[in-house]
Amino acid sequence: MTRSHAEVVIIGGGHNGLVAATYLARAGHEVAVLEARSELGGAVASKAVFEGVAARLSRFSYLVSLLPTLIIDELGLRLELRSRQVRSYTPVDSGGLLIERQEGRLTHESFRALTGDDREYRAWTALEAGLRELAVAVEPTLTAPLPRAAELRDRVDQELWSSVVERPLGELVEARFANDTVRGVVLTDALIGTFTSAHDPSLRQNRCFLYHMIGNGNGEWKVPVGGMGTVTAELVRVAQEAKVSIQINCPVVSIKPLADSGATVYLRDGQSISADMILVNCAPATLQQLLGTPCEPPVGSQTKINIVLRRLPRLRSGIEPAVGFAGTLHLGQGYARLQQAYQESSSNQIPEPMPCEIYCHTLTDGSILDPELRAAGYHTLTLFGMHTPANLFAADPAGSRERAKDAALRSLQSVLAEPLAPCLALDRRGEPCIEVMTPLDIEAELGMLGGHIFHGDLDWPWLADDTSVATPAERWGVATGYPGILMCGSGAVRGGAVSGLGGHNAAMAVLEGD
Repeated sequence: MTRSHAEVVIIGGGHNGLVAATYLARAGHEVAVLEARSELGGAVASKAVFEGVAARLSRFSYLVSLLPTLIIDELGLRLELRSRQVRSYTPVDSGGLLIERQEGRLTHESFRALTGDDREYRAWTALEAGLRELAVAVEPTLTAPLPRAAELRDRVDQELWSSVVERPLGELVEARFANDTVRGVVLTDALIGTFTSAHDPSLRQNRCFLYHMIGNGNGEWKVPVGGMGTVTAELVRVAQEAKVSIQINCPVVSIKPLADSGATVYLRDGQSISADMILVNCAPATLQQLLGTPCEPPVGSQTKINIVLRRLPRLRSGIEPAVGFAGTLHLGQGYARLQQAYQESSSNQIPEPMPCEIYCHTLTDGSILDPELRAAGYHTLTLFGMHTPANLFAADPAGSRERAKDAALRSLQSVLAEPLAPCLALDRRGEPCIEVMTPLDIEAELGMLGGHIFHGDLDWPWLADDTSVATPAERWGVATGYPGILMCGSGAVRGGAVSGLGGHNAAMAVLEGD
């Protein structure tokens, strides 16, 4: 067995690993990134999925909110993150609820038409103002050592803090809103990527909600021009310029901590590499497996469907497709339906109708399509099916994948004024351009344990007031219990989504300890 040594080894070449590698290499560290797959970027990737159709889709992650401007500027990433003109649209019978990105007259009129008066709109704007206050307090701390809860609590309205942080989110939703559609629009941000319900006493829904609301101080989710692959391409560029050693097709099979600090990493090809510091860009449960420690794997809960269309279908409500699909199109996400779908999934049933979110990347950024397809009116759709935990697919992966696809497409068809099938693009074999990925498929493609897009339940992005911390890793939220092994991915405190925070904060912990 050939043995080698590096100052820092980063396991996993996803976006967080590349962020950490660049910061550390620029600070003078010798850094090696080991990536099991043949491609870098993990879930932050683009690919031409359908043979003969020149559309580079953001196959897994598809929007950016939590990536701080600080990281973009410090690393010198040449990225354009473009705003969508519509925040969301929720079809309801022959009408619906339209919420603009810059909320104005159309949003106000839409609330009034849906609910009959201005009470829900006033409650909505009041909640939005409170959440902006919370976001402004929390967001700047994400790239600093973890604050204490009390530091943040004192900066915001105490009732809002209690409602978001201390009590199940369902209480806030039910106390502030009466309309089922409005309640559902609020709750859905607490459920994306998290299998839970409005009144879960664990508050995992509250933590998910908070992360959806705080990105860059306003919670706006933006479209990466060129697709998610452009984010990875830029991170690879700056890492290579910093002289990071990057090895692909290099799976790690085990980690053995050393007596004082650091560890030896064993590779599938029989080689090993020891390092003073190991940064792990994978799920905490995956780390436990590599250490040979029993663990409970996380359970992903979403089905991702990528679609290419010849043209956008007409919506039954009569709203222009270029408006209805431009933001997040909510389907089957009324408050009562979300609760019911959770119960169905908990009883081992694929929810029908399936709660879904859909958006059209190409209405904001057409560059992911070949010019000929753009000129012909082609578009892409990203569909995110909720409440579909991995256990639903275990007994019959292929059959249950097909059933989940049918349930999701029926949710879409239910709001259309015409059949979806004639609008679908066809690949070279004449097959509809529809790609379906269940949590099991995501795990198989990415090595993301359980297909859980956050690598596990999200943590509050602060320290409890009575928590004691003694090491840089603990202060930055990247500790693992092993002094030379740090989390640097979505499994870190303040990890999750396309943020780079896990990588940034792990690098800062290493540099603080130098």
